[in-house]
Amino acid sequence: MSRKGLRERLKNGETLVVAEGYIFEFERRGYLKSGSFVPEVVLEHPELVKSLHEEYVRSGSDVVLAFTYKRDDEDAINKARNMFKEQIEWAVEGRADFIVAETFGEFGEAMLALECIKEYGNGLPSVVTMSLPMTLNMHDGIPVDEACRRLEEAGADVVGLNCGRGPETMVEPLKIIRKACKGPIAALPVPYRTNENQVTFFSLTVPGTEKMAFPLDLSSCYCTREEIRKFAEESKSIGVQYVGICCGNAPHFLREVAAVYEKPAPALKYSPEIEKHFIFGDEKKNDPYYTQTYKKKITQK
Repeated sequence: MSRKGLRERLKNGETLVVAEGYIFEFERRGYLKSGSFVPEVVLEHPELVKSLHEEYVRSGSDVVLAFTYKRDDEDAINKARNMFKEQIEWAVEGRADFIVAETFGEFGEAMLALECIKEYGNGLPSVVTMSLPMTLNMHDGIPVDEACRRLEEAGADVVGLNCGRGPETMVEPLKIIRKACKGPIAALPVPYRTNENQVTFFSLTVPGTEKMAFPLDLSSCYCTREEIRKFAEESKSIGVQYVGICCGNAPHFLREVAAVYEKPAPALKYSPEIEKHFIFGDEKKNDPYYTQTYKKKITQK
């Protein structure tokens, strides 16, 4: 980040573009297992983690997220609190700019995480985002707008949604959250074509079949770049200041978000210029054989 901290930047009306989705990207590249999704890559290939961070920054990310990932089969509050404490202390020791607590299905767990950040985070700013199920209520029954409002009132610097839902099914909840909260809100959808019937990416099926797409066949449900750009435009219109892409993210998607939010991303230099394509480009500037005759041969029966 720049020398200005999270709170100062948001207070000044600035926006943050945020790359997430590291786990899915490393799974695609063959460095961790789908299913358990434990990021051994951090220990086995730290140079690749650094490289992916650099790719996302080049594509427009203002934020580099560090893994402090830990799972356990016991749900006891004290054990969860101890895990949060450990991760927060790592962040403080590592001189993090702020702490992100994310992907909570239950409001209660999100609030517990925030309480731990306030207790052990040495004053660092906090971003708390939740993952909605098929409804507009969290798994413990709290409406999402109420959950975000209560987190904000409890001291979270940014509240909102990440993961679970794609662009199409995240927009309406964001509008509800915007009305409920006074401060900055976050939006980090997955880049998949969720819809009114398949609201989360867990419910998606491979097009033309009834086969579950999650997690191995999600590539069949990818959004287009134009759809990601449209989501970024809608988010900007709603007033989202902390925006990005979660599981399934890739540099070309993040570049679309960066363009909409007017970030000076180096990768924007290489944004598409289809008008220069020898077949599908400007007919006045390219050989008519390719833009007309050849194009017809490869696109029409």
